[in-house]
Amino acid sequence: MQLSFVAPSAVNSGVWVAAAVEGPTLLPAAERADKSCDGAIGRALKVSRFTGKPGQVLEVLAPAGVKASRLLIVGLGKPENFDVNGAEAAAAAAIGRLKGTAETEIAFEIDAPKGGKARGGKLAAHLALGARLKSYAFNHYRTKELDEHESKLKKVTIFTADPQAARKAWRPCEAVADSVFLARDLVNEPPNVLSPVEFARRAKTLSKLGLKVEVLGEEQMKKLGMGALLGVGQGSERESQLVVLQWHGAKKKKTAPPVAFVGKGVCFDSGGLSLKPGTAMMGMKGDMGGAAAVVGTMRTLAVRKARVNAVGVIGLVENMPDGKAQRPDDVVKSMSGQTVEVLNTDAEGRLVLADALWYAQMRFKPKFVIDLATLTGAILIALGAEHAGLFSNDDKLSERLTEAGKEVGEPVWRLPLASAYDKLLRSKIADMKNIGGQGAGSITAAQFLQRFVEKTPWAHLDIAGVAWQDNEQKPLIPSWGTGWGVRLLDRLVADHYEG
Repeated sequence: MQLSFVAPSAVNSGVWVAAAVEGPTLLPAAERADKSCDGAIGRALKVSRFTGKPGQVLEVLAPAGVKASRLLIVGLGKPENFDVNGAEAAAAAAIGRLKGTAETEIAFEIDAPKGGKARGGKLAAHLALGARLKSYAFNHYRTKELDEHESKLKKVTIFTADPQAARKAWRPCEAVADSVFLARDLVNEPPNVLSPVEFARRAKTLSKLGLKVEVLGEEQMKKLGMGALLGVGQGSERESQLVVLQWHGAKKKKTAPPVAFVGKGVCFDSGGLSLKPGTAMMGMKGDMGGAAAVVGTMRTLAVRKARVNAVGVIGLVENMPDGKAQRPDDVVKSMSGQTVEVLNTDAEGRLVLADALWYAQMRFKPKFVIDLATLTGAILIALGAEHAGLFSNDDKLSERLTEAGKEVGEPVWRLPLASAYDKLLRSKIADMKNIGGQGAGSITAAQFLQRFVEKTPWAHLDIAGVAWQDNEQKPLIPSWGTGWGVRLLDRLVADHYEG
């Protein structure tokens, strides 16, 4: 899809997109379009339910008086509430409206409403980002009826008074968009294709962007004492992997402690010998959404040459039932030296993270460590598909994550950690057990992880409710895999940790 920023001019072909705020009140470009087509937009408004609310689209086909094949008026909502997230959603709504059409070109002429928070080049860049994110499709395995699933759009034009400023603002947005696509691709891949070894191979290709990428196999992990992670993968014929990605971008001090991201990468989760029901097993190819987000984040930092030192660690395993598989009642020894009684082999992600978290801290001594994991079904019950669960030992890091989530439309909600929950993890024969019972499932999982964090500022993001979706519930996400977390972590770094 070709994307360009140009000064406003006549739309001579394709789709012309303008905007209205609540009322509805047409903004200047929409007023001009209405005048050009002899009031067709005004007449359409009188017989429609379009009020200018966010997400609404008014369509006028083949309007007389203009060369555009159709006019779309997108709703921006209340002017004072319009921001870059609103710009992205408006562009995405227009792109979504064209699904199934033969349109190949679209031009956006969206005026900044008076009192709005998005203007100029920044507005233009985020219109482009919304259009780009909505254009994603995962059709790698389709062989028939491609016309039904593939967009015909080839050219997207954003009209702006300052094309140069827009192009400058677009560069980091483009890095984010491409990295979100990578994360979505990884989550959408079928598990017979994306094994731990294949995931590691794809991560290693990012070395061409300037990332240093290491892959540790099972023998190396055994020497490090990663019994928790290795126990999860021992029932699979496919070898477990630990991938380490490093970005050295700090300008003033190359040896400065890095920021660290750790991702759960269970490439398929059958539940192991604690086998999931068949319906619950469907979709478990996405149980590596945390690892996908970490890889996407590290790619973004490299592409936009972020002025920060960063490390990403992902534990890649497959949790399968087999004669060699981990059993309920097994005890494993983690890299930290702590022992875990495994009472449920389907509570496996926390075992993977236990060793990956410890490794990241011991080797790199980071400023902070954030882990992302599709960890518990309980978080979906608590927060649904709108917020990720946030658990942390550090108020400042939590506040920064919360603010970054609001800025990019990937919200988090902080839940409690407290020593009172520790009693739920007491084991009769080991240092701890890997499940805490029926109550507070997301909290006890986070409480478990906290035992593998020393004094490092730490945050755990339980993304089980936001890493994938069963239908197009969210305006910027047209696929099952969401790529959630890439934008959040990149914004956190950009706002607070570059220098």
